[in-house]
Amino acid sequence: MRSNIVTEAGLPTRFNQLWASIPFITSGVVIVCGIIYLVCLLVGYDSFIEICFLPSAVVSRFQVYRFYTSVLFHGSLLHVLFNMLALIPLGTELERIMGSVRLFYLIFLLATTNAVFHLIIALLVAHNPLHSYPFLMTECAIGFSGVIFSMIVIETSLSGVQSRSVFGLFNVPAKWYAWILLILFQFLASNVSLLGHLCGILSGFAYTYGFFKYFLPGPSFYSAIENSSVLSACVRRPGFILCTGGTTYGQLPTFSNGTPTPSISLIPGNLWRNISSWMPQRETSTDQPAQDPRFPGRGRSLGSARNHPNTTDSDLSLQARLLDNTMPSQPLVPDARHSTVGTDGIDGSAVANQGVDTFEEELKKLAAMGFEKTQAEVALTAADGDPNVAIEILMSQQR
Repeated sequence: MRSNIVTEAGLPTRFNQLWASIPFITSGVVIVCGIIYLVCLLVGYDSFIEICFLPSAVVSRFQVYRFYTSVLFHGSLLHVLFNMLALIPLGTELERIMGSVRLFYLIFLLATTNAVFHLIIALLVAHNPLHSYPFLMTECAIGFSGVIFSMIVIETSLSGVQSRSVFGLFNVPAKWYAWILLILFQFLASNVSLLGHLCGILSGFAYTYGFFKYFLPGPSFYSAIENSSVLSACVRRPGFILCTGGTTYGQLPTFSNGTPTPSISLIPGNLWRNISSWMPQRETSTDQPAQDPRFPGRGRSLGSARNHPNTTDSDLSLQARLLDNTMPSQPLVPDARHSTVGTDGIDGSAVANQGVDTFEEELKKLAAMGFEKTQAEVALTAADGDPNVAIEILMSQQR
């Protein structure tokens, strides 16, 4: 009997496929944290008191470098393994939404704000006049989990989902997901920094509600970095995702100099109105929200994009076009215009050539975002050259 020639991919092949699907910055963080842990393990380095986030050392000796060294070091194999396994799906999703440079800046910002919140809370609690808790000033915290908690809050906000699964056991409301994880880790794991994880959640909410908007540069900043000759080798890598050619999903707060700064009134009745004017307003309807100068692109959230009626129509259109072989003599022109031969053949050729050039440009952008080129070409053709619809098709295929 003829043996079955179709076999499942081996473990190395599956690992290579998984690793190839991880974008540039996310994979870079995994590599850096893994190498640091292996080097510490090989040389026997365990003096984490020198690199951990220690509030007393930051205050007394102004050792600000601990803001960042504490994020990259881990205390055990399970510590680094669990953190990196949690980072891969979160970082991949956020990097495809934001772009590589924007995500790198976000990680830097979150590491800084987490440390600042940690320091402020530790000082307030340690010097509480009612009952002081000085042990928070001498607590030594290391690990990437604080940034991961911030990314959980941001990704949950951008995705627009109403509920989240906790370890596949039960579902909880999305707005309580990070808080429930915070409580569970305190009960399930030992020697866990409650304050470090709490500050990560606070930073995530501060970002999503726009309190960090003055620390976020505009698109021109990211474009200048991407066009820099210093990073040209990184930009050309397959996993690097451009911010300028990235998807328009999600509401990403950015600071624009053209936006007038609201004046703060000393009248108590206007205080909440001034504070609320700084917060991005979320749209719950499926219609496209109005353009907000703080949010680049078209400002559609992941949830509204997934619930948009065009997603189902795009999937049906994709299947119909793949199965339709009855009219091979009429190729599709990408920008929703069909090639017709009229009285002026030269004008028709010019329109067709322009459509092909637009199709190739959009295809390159999709490939730069990390999508497989063949799938991107099929999705873009099915979407009649509309890159937003093509992205919706590709994202729906990945779910």
